[in-house]
Amino acid sequence: MITLTIDGRKVQAEERQTVLDVARQNNIYIPTLCVNESVQPYGSCRLCLVEATRGKRTRLVASCLYPAADGLDIKTDSEKISAVRRMIAELLLARCPQSAEVKALADKLGVGQPRFKVEDEDNLCVLCGLCTRVCEEVVDQSAISLVNRGTQREVSIPFNENSDACIACGSCAYVCPTEAITLEDAGGTRTITMPNCRMEFKMSQCPDCGDYWAPEKQLKWMAEKANISPEVFSLCPDCRS
Repeated sequence: MITLTIDGRKVQAEERQTVLDVARQNNIYIPTLCVNESVQPYGSCRLCLVEATRGKRTRLVASCLYPAADGLDIKTDSEKISAVRRMIAELLLARCPQSAEVKALADKLGVGQPRFKVEDEDNLCVLCGLCTRVCEEVVDQSAISLVNRGTQREVSIPFNENSDACIACGSCAYVCPTEAITLEDAGGTRTITMPNCRMEFKMSQCPDCGDYWAPEKQLKWMAEKANISPEVFSLCPDCRS
């Protein structure tokens, strides 16, 4: 075990834990938008910046990436950190003015109307990368990715058309913090809508109860991954039990 100080409190942690992990473990609030336990930390939103002091050196670090260390002194709510977070929240509010998550975060940080020009009132994507990371790290498909640079940065699939690599699992929609990606199952169709594209997939219908319960493409992928017959997935979970 190691000992570090967070906001004047001495806390213990295990080696290899991040500062954010330790803070959460001790009920110390640090805001984030790009962190999810399902994927590796990425540090894209920068909301989790803290002041880290080791010896005579103090610097701003992303707490979701920075490893806890013995003797480390962390400040999560200094005047400097608060100012940085408010600026980030203001920029996010200008980017995604209709996002309930962003508005709630900005309100918590004391940020009102942004001073910056709003480019797209309907934009909800904060470029956290959670969708692309869950697709790559958990689903192992990499069907979507972050493309372009600067203000043109966006989440996309190849050529903005239905991606052969997408198995319609909906993990991207489930992990999205702002509902920039949505999923809807209606009748025999699953629709996944992204900021710049819309994909539809045929659902599998249970022969016993008649319910549409999962995308055919996802069930085929699962059968191939597990090297089992697709017939295993012919019935829905309720009728199999």
